[in-house]
Amino acid sequence: MGSIYLIRHGQASFGADDYDVLSPIGVRQAEVLGQHLLDLGVSFDRCVSGDLRRQQHTARAALEQYANTGLTPPTIEQDAAFNEFDADNVIRHLLPELLPQEPEALHILRNGAQNRAEFQRLFALLIQRWVNGDYASTDVPTWASFVSQVAGGLQRLLQLAQSKDNIAVFTSGGTITALLHLITGVTAEKAFELNWQIVNTSLSRLKFRGSDVALASFNSHTHLELLKAPELITFR
Repeated sequence: MGSIYLIRHGQASFGADDYDVLSPIGVRQAEVLGQHLLDLGVSFDRCVSGDLRRQQHTARAALEQYANTGLTPPTIEQDAAFNEFDADNVIRHLLPELLPQEPEALHILRNGAQNRAEFQRLFALLIQRWVNGDYASTDVPTWASFVSQVAGGLQRLLQLAQSKDNIAVFTSGGTITALLHLITGVTAEKAFELNWQIVNTSLSRLKFRGSDVALASFNSHTHLELLKAPELITFR
């Protein structure tokens, strides 16, 4: 059987003007991940990333650990199917309908870094509405269309894969959530309950034989836990 390692990007710049940049912690997480994979003797036949900068930077920082030991890792391919859904777009178009019940929501969402717990509560409410189709706007791509996008990326991986390939996919939490939904049949709502637990640079592993795919492990972050540095275990 072959394996697909789903790797969530390192910590991005939550609360900054540009979220799509790894923080110093995010870079360190990616470096630790790369060394951990080396220590386990994991090598990759292919490496694929979405085209978001935080995903690509995570891939480069992790694979540099291979290069530092004289190994030549695979070229990082790009496939936008493994991009994160546009959370800002979801918030922008669904928030107006939430404001009558949550009049402070706009302020909280604009200042999420200072209101992390409330930000997460409101974001989860908006995502629930998005997943359920409980909104009037026609200007936001649907959850179903996002799942279809991710499914297309998975299909392309499988079509090109050899039977015992190890494939790394550097991606995001929402993409991993869509894959959980597709592969295990868990409802979208339950999949997003798991989403909130996905640690930055965690490993989730899929096993495949031909077009058959199964979930083998989820959200492993032993590489961070072993360092006994709680600040490296982040969720956003």
